[in-house]
Amino acid sequence: MTATLVKETSPPPPRLTPPARARRMRRRGRIVALLFVLPALLLLGALVVYPVLFSVGRSFFDASGTRFVGGENYSEMFRDPATLKAVRNTAIWVVVAPALLTGLGLILAVLVEKIRWATAFKLLLFMPMAVSFLAAGIIFRLAYDEDPDKGVLNAAVVSVHDAFKGTSAYPNARARDGQGLTGGEDGAYRTSASVSPGDTVALGLVGVAPKALPADAEPAYAAAARQAAPGELRGVVYLDFTPGGGGEQGRVDRQESGLPGVTVEAVRDGRTVATTTTASDGSFRFPELADGAYDVRLPGSNFAAPYEGISWLGPALVTPAIIGAYLWIWTGFAMVLIGAGLATLPRDALEAARMDGANEWQIFRRITVPLLGPVLTVVFVTLVINVMKVFDLVYIIAPGPVQEDATVLATQMWLVSFGGGNNQGLGSALGVLLLLLVVPAMVFNLRRFRRSQR
Repeated sequence: MTATLVKETSPPPPRLTPPARARRMRRRGRIVALLFVLPALLLLGALVVYPVLFSVGRSFFDASGTRFVGGENYSEMFRDPATLKAVRNTAIWVVVAPALLTGLGLILAVLVEKIRWATAFKLLLFMPMAVSFLAAGIIFRLAYDEDPDKGVLNAAVVSVHDAFKGTSAYPNARARDGQGLTGGEDGAYRTSASVSPGDTVALGLVGVAPKALPADAEPAYAAAARQAAPGELRGVVYLDFTPGGGGEQGRVDRQESGLPGVTVEAVRDGRTVATTTTASDGSFRFPELADGAYDVRLPGSNFAAPYEGISWLGPALVTPAIIGAYLWIWTGFAMVLIGAGLATLPRDALEAARMDGANEWQIFRRITVPLLGPVLTVVFVTLVINVMKVFDLVYIIAPGPVQEDATVLATQMWLVSFGGGNNQGLGSALGVLLLLLVVPAMVFNLRRFRRSQR
């Protein structure tokens, strides 16, 4: 019997129609794209999604994290005065900083177009963006120092103040008790006993270091020895201290110096009738005074403490001062973005407006600003998102005693969680609140971006 071998052949694979082939290619493309995106998705989940979900869950537990408290942390958040102050300060930041930055950026972007060294100017304004918030905070903490010898801003303020109002040469001077001068509540000194024309008075002061005397100060001994002419009241204001020791209190010794530049008043019946200033040897005179009893008065302005400037980091100004530091960093950012939008404006519209007789202000207000509306909105919303998260500047610039006066939601969240509060349940609730405040601005920005892409 002959076996007949039948060769079995497999059927050919079905041929894919073009639509099926296209679907397979799309599916394969999605798989490849997912493989490329997967590492980024894993990082996003580990660094963003998981912390957000964990913080939301942690906000429903107590400080130890073991007892479920529901919404107690959220209610406590709005009962805490420090948190309410942080919400208020955050609102100030959101209202003031983005508006100022957008306005400054717009003005600078328009002005930069009209100067020759536009690129160098833009670079100069954009350079602070390269400085970290930590370094910028340290810079402005020193700039805002209340001591004029350290803080550059107060040094400038004091210089301007002293140029217009002057300053006292003897802020530490005082009179000896029982030596003929009586102090008043306003810091002034007056003679204990009345004097009359024809008298000579010696007014001794102490508390002035010899090395702090003006360079033109001369010995007061000769001036104290001069006698007053008829109808004249004469005297000397001197430093009642003999270098090296010795001398007699209340008496002008040969080595004792006069105090030049001291304002002296002759007072009668509570009214100042004459004013003069001491000479280099401390002498003064009131000629042609009417007969009667007078008091010699040294006004308190002679002994006023020197002007120390402005308390930039005090409770009243600490938040505006920190916003000023923020403006220094981000003004270049706003200017560059708005400048990029300005470069895309149709020049024919601007030229047509100029030919129709519009001035530059009218062109700016009625053409430039409306056409830049989408760019200004994006810049403003971006800055709103940024200021809601500000932390470094507030934490570094604000001194410890006024930290609570300057706190915002981000710093308050850190302080409550790790900066001594050790209540991570309440800190997580603050973090959730901050997220809820930021999300609407982010959604608005994304929608606007997608709309502009279309």
